[in-house]
Amino acid sequence: MGSILLVAVLILLVNLPFGYWRATTRKFSPAWFVAVHGAVPIAVGLRWLAGVGFRWSLLPLFVAAYFGGQILGSRLRRRAA
Repeated sequence: MGSILLVAVLILLVNLPFGYWRATTRKFSPAWFVAVHGAVPIAVGLRWLAGVGFRWSLLPLFVAAYFGGQILGSRLRRRAA
């Protein structure tokens, strides 16, 4: 369970800069697409390195961490501007 929570926190942290960047891009532009999806390989790699793999039961946690990082990053950008 500890490695699952660690991976979720790392996924959230990895997505902060991507969300920060996404806040400055035009929606559905190529840069926006990369800002939203660029961290997916990193998230998959973190799960693989931690030995978590893919389980349907963990998907909501990792999706929440992913988009939580995106949202927090974009809010940080708006607050900095």
